[in-house]
Amino acid sequence: MNSLIRGLMAATALASITTIACAQDVSGVIAGLPTELKAQYDGAPQKILPSAWDNFTPPAKPWKWCHSESYQGNPWRVTVTKELKRLVDGLIADGTVASFEVSDSNNDASQQINQIRAFIDKKCSIITSIPGSATALDDAIDAAAKAGIPFITAAGSVTSPNAINVDSNYARWGYDMMTAIGKAIPGGGSILLVEGIAGHPIVVQERQGADKALAENPKLKVSRSVNGNWTANVTKTTVLQAIATNPAPIDAVWTTGSESRVVAEAFAEAGRPAPLITGSITGDALGYWKANPDKYRFEGHAVLPHWTAETLFRIGARMLDGQKPKLNTLLIPIPPVHNADLGTWYKDCMTADAVSIFPVPPEDPMPEEWLDAYFANPAPTKGWDYSKVPDACAK
Repeated sequence: MNSLIRGLMAATALASITTIACAQDVSGVIAGLPTELKAQYDGAPQKILPSAWDNFTPPAKPWKWCHSESYQGNPWRVTVTKELKRLVDGLIADGTVASFEVSDSNNDASQQINQIRAFIDKKCSIITSIPGSATALDDAIDAAAKAGIPFITAAGSVTSPNAINVDSNYARWGYDMMTAIGKAIPGGGSILLVEGIAGHPIVVQERQGADKALAENPKLKVSRSVNGNWTANVTKTTVLQAIATNPAPIDAVWTTGSESRVVAEAFAEAGRPAPLITGSITGDALGYWKANPDKYRFEGHAVLPHWTAETLFRIGARMLDGQKPKLNTLLIPIPPVHNADLGTWYKDCMTADAVSIFPVPPEDPMPEEWLDAYFANPAPTKGWDYSKVPDACAK
């Protein structure tokens, strides 16, 4: 979810990738993945390469874990860092890791580059990151690789072949949500599309997936497409305007953000029947559903900070343990959330105002046996136990 500035790739890194590509068949690796993971690579927009870390030898313990954040200005990002720290603190407690350090560039790519280079100078054992750009960090990532420091991203891939990207297929997500609408209203219907920031790469990917599903189901008709900018007040205003100028029935709202509550509120305030809404489930949406079960219908997924931090940690911990990833991009399925499942996701602390509370999936969305398939020499993740993940209401 970032602006793009193409970075140059170091010659040594390019030579490394060329050698690995000859030795490893990416398509063969993908074909050998579990069905649930293999499906994530169908139409994936990321460039999938062999891992540059198939010969990595970790440094001696205790390790120094460094985390490069591009923005800590919203609750979702803060929750990612908090959960990652909780997990790394477990390794600090047993002496495996010596320290955990976090930097925040506040959406300044140049600042994030400087912070990454500072981490290299400090001889961090590993750098995890939510990058502020898909391309601008490439030189710094390549410098980390030259220093023997793995760089692992989450919530957005980078283009350096020396990174390990932990990401999801957003085109697939857009497709899955539109397909869910088609299954829920098999007779067809009218759909309002509420997209994120116009022109954003992930918005484009999500729409490509939706358009593919629409082409497969001619009974679904788009009434209008608007942009809510992934922002609650903008989304509510645009939805109210859209339904005010469209008196015909709207059967479903396809949206890919976390604003399903305000979409439901807009229809209720306008006196319109509750549509089926897609998107990412949130604590405030679950609170609204609990208080207004007749006004909220949902078929979507859970793009959540806890499991984002957890997969980032688990892949980092495995690499420090000497496990060797097979690919540069490890795609993680986004857990589905069906309307009938809302009761299992809801917790008492969730209200319509609980915008800083994020649900925790009832089951691990990335089982260890799936994660094993991404490594040439898999072993259980040290310091990992999904049963110990804090409840959504934990302080």
